[in-house]
Amino acid sequence: MSRKVKLAAADRVYRLKTDKAPLSYMLSSRNTKRYPLLWYDEEENVNKPLRYAINQKSPFEDEQDGNAVIEPIIFENGFLNVPKNNPVLQEFLYYHPMNGVAFEEVNNERDAQEEVEYLTTEVDALIRARELSIEQLETVYRVLFNRDVSRVTTAEMKRDVLIYARNYPGAFLQSLEDPMLHLQSQVHIFFDMGLLGFRNGNKEVWYSTPTNKKKMMNIPYGEDPYVLVAMYLKTDEGVEALKMLEHHLENV
Repeated sequence: MSRKVKLAAADRVYRLKTDKAPLSYMLSSRNTKRYPLLWYDEEENVNKPLRYAINQKSPFEDEQDGNAVIEPIIFENGFLNVPKNNPVLQEFLYYHPMNGVAFEEVNNERDAQEEVEYLTTEVDALIRARELSIEQLETVYRVLFNRDVSRVTTAEMKRDVLIYARNYPGAFLQSLEDPMLHLQSQVHIFFDMGLLGFRNGNKEVWYSTPTNKKKMMNIPYGEDPYVLVAMYLKTDEGVEALKMLEHHLENV
């Protein structure tokens, strides 16, 4: 925000944006060289230093007199209540550069809307997970859990996929729309059926078909080999390898 605003008179509550709030947290309340608190004023084209003083009418240092009384700003158990009779602190928090980063104003309507959107996404994910065919279920399971589906029962797959959809609904729905999903599932099958294999401590992928025993690629540290192989098989060079692997898979 780069233009001054006039906040409506109202009691306001602020909270820290962290999962585990400390018992008390002191927010920086004045501009210093070590911790600059500046707000860019678009109309004046200047960065205005901020300072919270209980005996001033403005949160901007250049609009205060020389008798500023500085007071600490402390969040207790992650929250800070600011009554409407302290508009300067409310304005200071509004312009504070950590607003929206380290803390935010509590907005019950916005919070409720976000929760509704999340719950809706969760419901959609669970419905999609429940309606997967056995083939789709196996495809999703291979990619999400990197496991051989022949070693788990259908009930176990359904349970695990439903739990994943409930816990990570957005990621689950996104994975269903990923055009790479089917190809990654194929890659898992190629490994499960022994047409591809790892060597050298899982740092290399080798072909293991009756007609090809060559190395396919090296796997950089920290990379997902199944994703890398799938990406390779989509390239012009990898298309022929994919056809060869599919041909051998049909004859296994």
